[in-house]
Amino acid sequence: MTTMTEKTRRPSAAGERGPRFVIEEGSGAHWAVRVAVPLVVLLLLLAGAGLEPFRVGQLTSVLIFAIAISGLNLATGYTGLLSIGHSAFFGLGAYTTGVLIVKYEVEPLLTLPVAVVICFALGFLVGLPALRIRGLYLALVTLAVGVAFPEIVRRFADLTGGAAGMVIRSRQLAPPEWTGLRLGDRGVFLYWVSAILLVLTLLLVRNLTRSRTGIAMIATRDNELAAAASGVRIASVKTLVFGLSGAITGLAGGLFAMYVGALSPDGSFTLLKSIELITGLFLGGVATLYGPVAGALAVVFVPYWTSDVVSGHVSGILFGAVLILIVFLMPEGVVGRLERTARGIVRIVPRTHPSPTPKPDGSGDSMERDQA
Repeated sequence: MTTMTEKTRRPSAAGERGPRFVIEEGSGAHWAVRVAVPLVVLLLLLAGAGLEPFRVGQLTSVLIFAIAISGLNLATGYTGLLSIGHSAFFGLGAYTTGVLIVKYEVEPLLTLPVAVVICFALGFLVGLPALRIRGLYLALVTLAVGVAFPEIVRRFADLTGGAAGMVIRSRQLAPPEWTGLRLGDRGVFLYWVSAILLVLTLLLVRNLTRSRTGIAMIATRDNELAAAASGVRIASVKTLVFGLSGAITGLAGGLFAMYVGALSPDGSFTLLKSIELITGLFLGGVATLYGPVAGALAVVFVPYWTSDVVSGHVSGILFGAVLILIVFLMPEGVVGRLERTARGIVRIVPRTHPSPTPKPDGSGDSMERDQA
């Protein structure tokens, strides 16, 4: 049986053309694609780890921001809960890691689960107002959380360092002994930790959005009243998603604390960080699995490229112009446009099972008649 066929390009009733190639699930071509994609990702990660330390640091930043944007994507992209205060989750995760390392001498990797749990609790609490309000009113609530976070950090100066910030010493961020890596390999170690956690995050998002909970999330986003009438527990969906969203973004914040080694409430945890995450989400593609990765690449590398072309305030203007151009040309995001183009070329369809061949004595026909 042919596993990959070329379809006749016949225009449909709407004037659209079907995909040129169709791949059946479970076929040889399908398994080849499923094996090739992880291999390509692994090769890209290996190539990135072999670059100079500065480039490895840039890629680590991309991986961390991709995790943070994936958390925002769960709430805003898949569930329609607009959040402008995800910088609070990012900052809470970072300060949880920083405080545990500096004040209590906890291993950096062991602080990440604690940051995830604490940020999940905060996300759950922030999701409670979403049971009564939605849209711009919910955005204002999350905005208040994002504005309040730096002020709370300043109030607890004995724990967080206040406005002066907190510094994590390099020796406290050294790779664990079981890795066999030295202090000078801290950048490569964090690169691989971030890469592994990003892969796990994408797998979690993929499985979640394809489950019954994911269907409930999308139904809540598209039509909340219809979803409730269909039996979807809107309250459970919203609070759970906000909790998971905050936990994932908090995980990225913990990695960010290990990456920069210095925390300040006025540095990376203001509303500008929330705007940066939202920008990456819409540039990469809302409600797409790999959109956060493309968005993180854009928000990290585009400013570097524009600053290389021009200097000073003009680079900021050029950066804004590039963002406007991307949104104008690809309103569905970079990954959204790529997926749309790919669907016009290749489509993966469920495998079709051939109907039973009737036997010469007619027993096959009689069996079909009996089943009818």
